[in-house]
Amino acid sequence: MKFLEARRIVEQFPGGPPVPLLVAMSGTADPLELYLRAAGARAGRSVTTTFLPFGTLQQHLLGEPPADRKEILLLLPWDFVPEADWRSGVPPQHPETEAIEAGITALGRLLGRRQRAQLFYLPAPMSPVWLDQERDAALAAAVRAEALRVRARLLSEEAFSLSTYLGSGCPVRGTHQGSVAIEIVEAAVRTRPEPKKVMVTDFDNVLWSGVLAEDGVDGIAIRSEGPGYRHFIYQSLLIRLRRDGVLLAGVTRNAPDIVAEVFSRGGMPLARSDFVAVLASYGAKSAQIRHLAESLNLGLDSFVFVDDNPVELTEVAAELPQVTLRRFPERDSELPGLLTDLVNDFGRRVVTAEDRDRTELYRRRLETIAPSQAAGGDLTEFLRDLGMRLTVHDRSAGDRTRVVQLINKTNQFNLNGRRYEDSDVAEVLAAGGRLYGATLADRTGSHGEILACLVDAGGTMRAFVMSCRVFQRRVEHAFLAWLCGLPGAPRGLDFAETARNEPFRIFLKDPAFSLAGNGADLDPERFRTGNADALALFAIEAPGRTA
Repeated sequence: MKFLEARRIVEQFPGGPPVPLLVAMSGTADPLELYLRAAGARAGRSVTTTFLPFGTLQQHLLGEPPADRKEILLLLPWDFVPEADWRSGVPPQHPETEAIEAGITALGRLLGRRQRAQLFYLPAPMSPVWLDQERDAALAAAVRAEALRVRARLLSEEAFSLSTYLGSGCPVRGTHQGSVAIEIVEAAVRTRPEPKKVMVTDFDNVLWSGVLAEDGVDGIAIRSEGPGYRHFIYQSLLIRLRRDGVLLAGVTRNAPDIVAEVFSRGGMPLARSDFVAVLASYGAKSAQIRHLAESLNLGLDSFVFVDDNPVELTEVAAELPQVTLRRFPERDSELPGLLTDLVNDFGRRVVTAEDRDRTELYRRRLETIAPSQAAGGDLTEFLRDLGMRLTVHDRSAGDRTRVVQLINKTNQFNLNGRRYEDSDVAEVLAAGGRLYGATLADRTGSHGEILACLVDAGGTMRAFVMSCRVFQRRVEHAFLAWLCGLPGAPRGLDFAETARNEPFRIFLKDPAFSLAGNGADLDPERFRTGNADALALFAIEAPGRTA
């Protein structure tokens, strides 16, 4: 935006909602006035500007922020290091390093208190301070880092003109005054959201690499190497957030005792004491987050939830639209984006002692909190849009290695927890039994072999397991409904309760099941009819079979 264009915009502007600004800058800011008015007009706002007198920025920051104007602080390197101001000349002697560092810290502290101000930093070259190229370069980097720490927006280095600054006192190059004014006005009319307060994280494939219920405590990766590196970096950010006053909470589909074992072993950056609460259960995650909000007496709009599973994120979004959702990435290259989002969600300019003590205060309050049993959101439309394809394989003949491994690996959705040698499975099959495996794919990709079912010749299920990676998709309902449509459908289940198979016990609440002595009975027709909606969510392929 050039001078004549700015003047024409201002002259033709009919007026709009007022935006009063107070602009503080170590330099003459008057040349920006027309451009600020023009930038406001482009945004439909009537901008009026008050400029602080040259050289009064430090004095201004010692006072209270203005109540009737939006405060704009345009910072230069010599605001942090006065000795680096070109208009003062090169210092007659080397300043003390401690004094320079103290000055940078002091200004940063003052700026940190201006929570509602819009800060900008113009990274201009600095006048030599120590006449030592390396020390002066390090000083410039330290000043820039402090400006970023207080969340100042970086302006283009090309926006600074030494000749303009020396000639008129305005540090902004004439050809860049329009673009700088536009950035200032855009920031001034944009409402800055309040920092979020509670960070809720999933655990499996988020806090660590791996699925705890399937890989075990020894099989998950949380080290700063290999597959656990991404999760190590994520945990290190959570520690920083916690130390800055953010409340951490965990919500995971796992048994509480096995989660407790992970923390008791140590070896992670995060400790259990870093969390105000860990809700490990098989209930809906939206219900757990709502329960946390009620227990903490905080609004849901102050919560951020991170999970790697799009189904879980959709369930929370359906029930709690106020919660900010972040998906943990599948690839290392996407990790910086997540960390940037979280920094923006929770970042604040100043952290108080009260902020740092907040975790312990709330942790004591939630010492006895238990997971919620409330129902979650309706995922039918989302699941239908996934385009799920379930391919059922008859593994009664041929290679069955992966299916037998799945039976012996899965703990949560498991009929009875019994382990089978290949010879045990062979014996059931030789007597006329059947062994099924199933793979799942959808528009996001393939999930591999996720289900195994062994049925003996008498129609009793001896094993039925499913990977917890596909919880919430209703795969178990669709598969069994399909199986119930075949001749010789199973009518009994060799069910046994274990310390880990609560998800299967929840599955057995379907009215088509009835618990009996040493197992459970199944009404195939009733189950198929009652789960027709789940069956309709999938395109089911089974070579040689029809459903």
